[in-house]
Amino acid sequence: MTTKTRKAAGKLPLDSILDGDCIDVMQSLPAASVDLIFADPPYNLQLKGDLHRPDNSKVDAVDDAWDQFDSLKVYDQFTKEWLTAARRLLKPGGVIWVIGSYHNVFRLGSELQNQGFWILNDVVWRKSNPMPNFRGKRLTNAHETLIWASKAEGSKYTFNYEALKAMNEGIQMRSDWVIPICTGHERLKNSEGDKAHPTQKPEALLHRILVGTTNPGDVVLDPFFGTGTTGAVAKMLGRSYIGIEREAAYREVAERRLSKVRKFDKAALEVSTSKRAEPRVPFGQLVERGMLRPGETLVSPRGKAAKVRADGTLVADDIKGSIHQVGAALEGAPSCNGWTYWSTKIDGKKVSIDVFRQQIRSEM
Repeated sequence: MTTKTRKAAGKLPLDSILDGDCIDVMQSLPAASVDLIFADPPYNLQLKGDLHRPDNSKVDAVDDAWDQFDSLKVYDQFTKEWLTAARRLLKPGGVIWVIGSYHNVFRLGSELQNQGFWILNDVVWRKSNPMPNFRGKRLTNAHETLIWASKAEGSKYTFNYEALKAMNEGIQMRSDWVIPICTGHERLKNSEGDKAHPTQKPEALLHRILVGTTNPGDVVLDPFFGTGTTGAVAKMLGRSYIGIEREAAYREVAERRLSKVRKFDKAALEVSTSKRAEPRVPFGQLVERGMLRPGETLVSPRGKAAKVRADGTLVADDIKGSIHQVGAALEGAPSCNGWTYWSTKIDGKKVSIDVFRQQIRSEM
């Protein structure tokens, strides 16, 4: 991993931090080359004056030059330009995640839709340890919002539903995520012992995003790389990363951080997958291969019977059709998963026909 200056179009500088303005650098990279973009842009907090705790100590707030814009109009133009550059880089099935607070997330969402992105979800990151509201004039700001969007309506994007469900103890993953902000050993410090970056995101947040919406080997771009959280998690999970960061101090911290990150082994990178993602096996293949014979009887959970035909269809009385159609007709249901509905008997024991499908899949 190295820091590099802007690259000529045509070559993708994988596993690198690129030095420069994010818009200029993105415009120099080849189009349709990135699987996922995670963007943590300036929030334009518009802070005025210092903020103090009740004990009169000063709060280390975000007052850096990179978060300051002359007006909302200037910020909106910046948002339009970097999202335009980002959109060009996404593959047809690529997705973008942007994160913001109430200061900017609504403006981000509006521009995403203006440019043709298709919003898939908004996710509320609820901070389990938020900074309190010291002035007592507003609610404690305990969350940030992420927007997950595909490049266009109808895009075939990656979503590892079963993996996220497994991470959530077998319960469908919701759109409200309770994750603490960076503290303790995860909070990076500079040479003076101060926070290296005021808005460093927790690795847990990126882990969930990358496991859920990318696959090993995918290319992940972060145009506001900061101290490299996206790159660190991508490297651990076997994804390639490209970071763009114009601040030398942040690049230095990110380089040091990434040099210590180790990629998980191949077995650890595998995640739970949906059956829909597995190779399709026509029922007729079971008949062709002699796993089931024409004339053989299949039975339903309630003892209803159907005979296998030579073309891979079933017949039950006067009902003919696929394993799904016949099962639905017998149950008077709008649909039926024939693979789990039908069974056969082997040595007197009932065996689901899905066992044969899995055997064929294991040979693919």
